[in-house]
Amino acid sequence: MLGAGAASSDAAISRALAQQAPGPGSAQAIRIFMGGYGPSTTGFSLALKRIGDRMNDRFGSAVDVRYVYNIMDLGYLAADILWLVEQGLLTLGYQSSSYFEARVPNIGITDLPFLFADPRAARAAMDGALGDALTAEIEANMDYRVLGYFENGFRQISNRLRPIRTLEDLRGMKIRVLPSEVHARCFELLGADPKVMDLSEALRSVKDGTVDAQENPFANTVTYGVHEYHRFHSITNHIYISRPIMLHRATFDAWPVELQLEFRAAVKEAVSFQRELHTTEEIDAAATIRASGGEILDLDAEQLQPFRDAIRPLYAEARERYDPKLVALAGI
Repeated sequence: MLGAGAASSDAAISRALAQQAPGPGSAQAIRIFMGGYGPSTTGFSLALKRIGDRMNDRFGSAVDVRYVYNIMDLGYLAADILWLVEQGLLTLGYQSSSYFEARVPNIGITDLPFLFADPRAARAAMDGALGDALTAEIEANMDYRVLGYFENGFRQISNRLRPIRTLEDLRGMKIRVLPSEVHARCFELLGADPKVMDLSEALRSVKDGTVDAQENPFANTVTYGVHEYHRFHSITNHIYISRPIMLHRATFDAWPVELQLEFRAAVKEAVSFQRELHTTEEIDAAATIRASGGEILDLDAEQLQPFRDAIRPLYAEARERYDPKLVALAGI
């Protein structure tokens, strides 16, 4: 089913792509349209540009690479990136894995809170057998080729009401969560009042105070201006999110093998590049939050233990809900 912007279909995307000057011979070139949902300055957008630059360097006028870095600027929802790629209006896009859950239920296993100890463990899992299994799940249920996983990273809680040090501080707080049953269930167990929203709606709700809180990596919180409305930030590292890099299957499969292999190599390089940038972006974003008057609390292991205890039922539910192979790969 097409997203909310489907009525106007590809008009906005087509206009944005048409405004970019084509290279020599582009009429016969293989067109590669890449899109995301953040400003051109984010690590995700810079990673897309890195992919495109490598393709241009390697194939020259044989390819015509164009970008729509932020589809929300064109009136789309962040979630619309899924159908824009699946329908072939964009060749490549990325999206947080939680958005896939309605079509790929097993992907929810990676949303389990406190699943990964640190970024190194998370990256190893997503680049290894667990990521391979999830790629197979996505490709079996959606019209994509998945070539890798960008890092959205560990999520922290921000809010406009009060510092969050304990579960009691979180109790009853209206918090925006990703479109994931696991996310919603997590914050129910933590005592909050979760509200599932697309990013576009979430940003409006943060600004007008309809929601009290949200959870995101610091880089996202700053990129989307949430820190201007939320004074209080707690480092909880409660959930790690990856962003699958998906391509329109028919388009990718129709490319010459040489182009496919080079593109896979370009994506692999871009993933490493984006992950390195993400580490720096988190540090810089924390500094921006503090400079704007925000307060950041770094909860220690003792403070986080009640949070870990509260979400334990999710793990029992996961062992019943998800494919046993994935349960074993996730180590739960």
